[in-house]
Amino acid sequence: MKKSVKAVAALAMIAMLLGAAGCGGDTKKQASKNKTYNVGILQLVEHPALDAANKGFVDGLKSKGFEEGKNLKFDKQNAQGDQSNLQTIAQRFVSNKVDLVCTIATPAAQTMANATKEIPIVGTAITDYKVAKLVKDNSQPGTNVTGTTDMNPVEAQIELLVKIMPKAKTVGFIYNSSEVNSQLQIDLAKKAAAARGLKTVEATVSSVNDIQQSAQNLVGKVDAIYVPTDNVLASAMPNLIKITDEAKIPVFCGEAGMTKAGGAATLGIDYYKLGFQTGEMAADILSGKSKPQNMAIQAQKTFTVTLNEAQIKKLGLTIPDDILKEAKGAK
Repeated sequence: MKKSVKAVAALAMIAMLLGAAGCGGDTKKQASKNKTYNVGILQLVEHPALDAANKGFVDGLKSKGFEEGKNLKFDKQNAQGDQSNLQTIAQRFVSNKVDLVCTIATPAAQTMANATKEIPIVGTAITDYKVAKLVKDNSQPGTNVTGTTDMNPVEAQIELLVKIMPKAKTVGFIYNSSEVNSQLQIDLAKKAAAARGLKTVEATVSSVNDIQQSAQNLVGKVDAIYVPTDNVLASAMPNLIKITDEAKIPVFCGEAGMTKAGGAATLGIDYYKLGFQTGEMAADILSGKSKPQNMAIQAQKTFTVTLNEAQIKKLGLTIPDDILKEAKGAK
């Protein structure tokens, strides 16, 4: 009888210990579940493409269960294109020990990466992470930075220009020469233009204030202008269009937002979807499923034709039927 009582007591003790261990595990899970994550968003400047990426990022996180007011708190900051603002905001995020930072545009990512090697950084609206020295390799970053690329189908964009303007002989390029990703796109555009027998003329800017003068320098020399996904130009398209409209020069852009702001046409990515994709990556990092150093840079696989019908009519352009059909199918 005594042996039986002892056995029962021993079993009861084991059950208690197992229960306690189970409760401890549940407590840890519950604590993680109840945590509020602090996420910083550092956007270089305000313009439609970057704004769309910002919104997409927030929605991408939400789709994975990370929502502001429930388990997430955002610190959204816009540097207004100023380098000193970028540095101040980056230091703010480091001091506040945020759990993750989303950087929108290359200069924002570079500044944040220089400020911390510990806090996970997910970037978007960045053309080439390796060229920008943010990662060791785009397929295996090896740093605290990962994200999505907005690399455009530059050759296809030049081909679109040729299809719409088959008689064009010279194409002008206007871009910010200090933005590494703009230079990368222009190098690709030069090769694409040369392969199609087009001559090219370049005009560069360093700030919004340079745009009208640089555009004026292209007037009389080019039949069309190509603008990459350049943040200076994207933030002030009306400055460019004021000159090109007067000269009846069509502008072909690197993305839809710039096209809607005065360009004629593009074949490009959807920045909202790109931001959404970035938000999903951030969610995997916050949930502990992945780490930036092991997450390959992701890209969009489909591109959309966008036409600015008002500009096309104003400039007297004729759009081939196959392009019109593709643009309508994208709506």
